[in-house]
Amino acid sequence: MPNAPIFTNCSIVVLAGGQGQRMGGQDKGWMLWKNRALIEHIYAVVRPLTDDLIISCNRNFERYAQLADRIVTDPDNSFSGPLTGIISGLSAARHDYVIFLPCDAPCIDSALLEQLYQQVQSSAVMLRQQGFYQPLFSAVQRSSLADLQAQWVAGERRPRIALQQIGANALECADDDPRLANFNEPAVLEQFS
Repeated sequence: MPNAPIFTNCSIVVLAGGQGQRMGGQDKGWMLWKNRALIEHIYAVVRPLTDDLIISCNRNFERYAQLADRIVTDPDNSFSGPLTGIISGLSAARHDYVIFLPCDAPCIDSALLEQLYQQVQSSAVMLRQQGFYQPLFSAVQRSSLADLQAQWVAGERRPRIALQQIGANALECADDDPRLANFNEPAVLEQFS
C-alpha cells in the first residue's frame, strides 16, 4: 500500500472475474503480455494512485490477493457478469469515489485515470470511443450503490444501461486511443506483442 496515494478518497477496482471464454477458459488477468501478466501491467499503473486497491475475481484468489488490498467475488461464484463486480466493488470500497477497470487493458495510463477521477467528483462517468460506451472503464460515486443494487434486483445485467440509469456522463476518447485496447483474445495478445 502506498504511503501517500495520488488520488485521495478514491478506491480502484480491477474487474478480473470473467470466465475468459475467448481465452479458452483461462483467467485473462494471468495471461502473459511482454513477459508480465496482464494484471501486473494494470497493477504497476494503479498502485501509486490509491490506498484502496480491490480486485474482483472468481478464481486464483491467493494470486490476486498478493496484488490487492482486498479481493471481492461474485456472491454465488457463478460468473454473473461485470455488473456484479461493479456492485461488489462498490460494496467493499472504503472511499467515496471508485474507478473501475478491466484486467485485460494493460495499456491504460495514469493520465486517463486522472480524467476519470476528476469527473467522478461531480457525476458518474464512462469512457466512450467511436460512439460506443466502455462501461468497464468507468468511475462511480459510492453513494450510487443502492441504485445499482436495485437495478440488479429488477433484472438489469448490462453495466452500460445500469450506469446510464444513474446518470453517468461520457468521457470521450479518440477513435485510435490505444489505452482502451482490450487484450481479450489470444490473437490480440500476439498482435500487440
